[in-house]
Amino acid sequence: MAESTQARERMVAGAADMLRRRGLNATSVRELAKHSGAPLGSTYHYFPGGKTQLAAEAVRFADERTVRTLRRQLEAGPVAGLRGFVDLWRRVVLDSDFRAGCPVLAVSVEDQPDSGDEPRRAAAEAFTHWTDMLAESMRAHGATAEAALRTATLVVAAIEGTVALCRAQRCIEPLDRTVDALEAAVRSVVDQGDA
Repeated sequence: MAESTQARERMVAGAADMLRRRGLNATSVRELAKHSGAPLGSTYHYFPGGKTQLAAEAVRFADERTVRTLRRQLEAGPVAGLRGFVDLWRRVVLDSDFRAGCPVLAVSVEDQPDSGDEPRRAAAEAFTHWTDMLAESMRAHGATAEAALRTATLVVAAIEGTVALCRAQRCIEPLDRTVDALEAAVRSVVDQGDA
């Protein structure tokens, strides 16, 4: 039982990695199975919904990892949460030699049929989780609900876009510049002593 759970988790993690590197439409179930070291038949055994189900679970996997990082970093306040969020994506970009970004963004920007849009819905939920967590931290540190939500949305959108810039330009400087601007935005909406 534990072995089958590990095999399934390995496939989901492998799918998340493939999505962050190649996107949804450029990735086949066969390639996902090969990348995770699983037989093709196992993929359909664990994911009877095929690529759509596996991609949605990969997005949820990426969401859960990001939520854990954010939760831990936000304990020290919204600026620390912002920096932790940025550091997570900095590691992804640098560790992959600028070949990988965010699987959530990759799935959300690709065309999907209305009947098989589970990956897109999972991506929307992930972005909502991250935005809500950041906004909640800012509210807890003195921001109004409107300012917190507006600034949290800016943070998530800016970081996602900046990761794409870093990949395209093959340098990390856009992320460094963006985090400084975002930190100023966060500090402007929260009580200075609590940031």
